Amino acid sequence: MAIVGLGGAVATTAVAGMELLRQGRVDTRGLPLAGVKGLGLVEYGALTFGGWDLFEEDLVQAARHHAVLTEAQLEAVAPTLGRMRPWPAASNTKFCKNVVGTAVKQARSLREQVQVLRDDLTRFKKDERLDRVVVVNLASTEKSVDPTRPEFATPESFEKALDANAPDIGPAMLYAYAAIVDGIPFANFTPSVASDIPALLALAKRTGAPLAGKDGKTGQTLLKTVLAPALRDRALHVDGWYSTNILGNRDGEALDDPASKQNKLDTKGAALDSILGYKVQDHIVQIQYYRPRGDNKEAWDNIDVTGFLGQPMQLKLNFLCKDSILAAPLVVELARTLDLARRRGEGGVIDALGCFFKAPMSPDGQPVEHAMAEQQRHLMAWLAQGRAHQVERAPERLRG
Repeated sequence: MAIVGLGGAVATTAVAGMELLRQGRVDTRGLPLAGVKGLGLVEYGALTFGGWDLFEEDLVQAARHHAVLTEAQLEAVAPTLGRMRPWPAASNTKFCKNVVGTAVKQARSLREQVQVLRDDLTRFKKDERLDRVVVVNLASTEKSVDPTRPEFATPESFEKALDANAPDIGPAMLYAYAAIVDGIPFANFTPSVASDIPALLALAKRTGAPLAGKDGKTGQTLLKTVLAPALRDRALHVDGWYSTNILGNRDGEALDDPASKQNKLDTKGAALDSILGYKVQDHIVQIQYYRPRGDNKEAWDNIDVTGFLGQPMQLKLNFLCKDSILAAPLVVELARTLDLARRRGEGGVIDALGCFFKAPMSPDGQPVEHAMAEQQRHLMAWLAQGRAHQVERAPERLRG
């Protein structure tokens, strides 16, 4: 796995988690596909990690800063994490103002920056003797850009925009392009505009690169996509849904910038109306950076519904969750499933992976399913198709 944002809370938790699993210090609780056997997914122990970050500290220092792991866990993984340092990252402060680091790629043009990213992936594969690579974007949320702009319409127009250093091409798109152009699977776990522009969707079909995204569905939105179908099926009309979040990690710091926050709010608010089949007039979603909370996010929901005889009722939901503990296992499973898709010869959007995202991508503009139960059934049916595929046997030391 080549991770954009390797030094972040989610990535360091994923790396540490796989090392603790190798050591037999933890079990597979929290890993959604741990019980899926015989369908071609590589083993967790076959994963090797590398990637980019704006901060050059080793992963022990980064993990200690994020304070997700216990001291005993950190001590157990320190020899492995201490040897890992991120590669300098692509950066553009116009897209993410509040997260500014010192480990930045030095390039004279966007085209040169893309080539450096591709060289990083080639070197990673060679140095670690990898069979295959999967790229996952875990970087801080960028401001939104209009994906319908002419330069994003086709692979050819995007290539010209790269050569012209078009100002609307953000770092997330550069990472996506660097992977897709070489047929490497790419997952966007962030709300940033990346592989979801028409140009890169078309390019992925040409090169056979599997895609998944966007914005990981981990806590509050996960529960929303479980509860909303139940309210719909019981004909309880949702009059209002108030959702608020407080978090103090680097993700929260990035979202303290209004432009980045709005991009996140757009993906968090997309699912409810789609599931219910009508617009909830008072659907309010708020995110607040609150430093003392750290990675221990609090998500609080107030839901107003009307039932039989017009009688009003309320639901109150308070989720005190550990953001990275929920997200890291999904990132691992995305790498395993995208690798499976690549070995099956499936390119473009893998819509069966929509259960992992707040704003799932869909191939060819097809309607998106948001209800969690339906998404899960779709995923399991897609995995089961593996029995009908002649998938190459995954090497024992495959690195996804």
